[in-house]
Amino acid sequence: MANQYFTPKLFAFLRDLAANNEREWFKANQDRYENEVREPALDFIADFESRLHNVSPHFVADTRKVGGSLFRIQRDTRFAKDKTPYKENTGLQFRHAAGKDAHAPGFYLHLEPGECFMGVGLWRPETKVAYAIRERIDGERAEWKRATRSERFTSTFEMGGESLVRPPKGYDEDHPLIDDLKRKDFIASRRLTQKQITGDDFIDEFADMCMAARPYMRFLCRAVGVPFDKDEA
Repeated sequence: MANQYFTPKLFAFLRDLAANNEREWFKANQDRYENEVREPALDFIADFESRLHNVSPHFVADTRKVGGSLFRIQRDTRFAKDKTPYKENTGLQFRHAAGKDAHAPGFYLHLEPGECFMGVGLWRPETKVAYAIRERIDGERAEWKRATRSERFTSTFEMGGESLVRPPKGYDEDHPLIDDLKRKDFIASRRLTQKQITGDDFIDEFADMCMAARPYMRFLCRAVGVPFDKDEA
C-alpha cells in the first residue's frame, strides 16, 4: 500500500534549522523535529526492513532512536572548526550486520534541501580493507566490470568519491582498471528530488534502486569477507 513518509514539512524544518542552528532554537522546536523528521524516518526504516531483506538478508534496518539506522541530528564538534551544534540534513544508513559504523558496506539516504541523494557502497575503508577490495578487483576483473558497467547499474548510479593521485602499491599506472584501483571510496550515488522523496511510492522506488546495486554490493561484501546472499553465513 502506498504511503507518504517524508513531507515538505521535513525540508521546511531543515531550512529553518539551517537559519537558526543553535541549541535554544532546537529545544523550542523539538516537537517539530520529532513529528516532522525523526518519527517519519523511523517509520520508513521499520517499513523498509522487509524490502531490504529482499535485497540481502545481511543488512539491518534498525529503528532505535540512538545508534540505529537514523543518524543523530547532533554534530560532533569536539575537533571541528565549525561549532554549529546540529546537522542540517537527515541521514539514514542501512548497514551490513557485521558493520559497526558508517565505514561498513551500506545503503544510504541523504535528505537535505536542494541536496538529496542515495548512496551505496563503502566510504573511506581503512587501508587493509581498501587493499582487499583492490585485490578482488584485480583478481575478478570480469565480475567487477559486470557489477559496475552493466546498463542497469550505470543508468541508476554514478561512481564517486575520492581517489589516490598515484597508483596504490603493487599496481602499475597502465593497469586496465587503474582508475578503479586508485579509489579511496568505493561508493556510487544517485541524485534525488524532493518530489521523488515526498511521493507515495518512494519506499518502493528506493527499494528498486537498492536492487539495482545488488551485484556491486555483493562484490564489495565478498571482497571484505562478509556474507551477502541468503545462503551465505
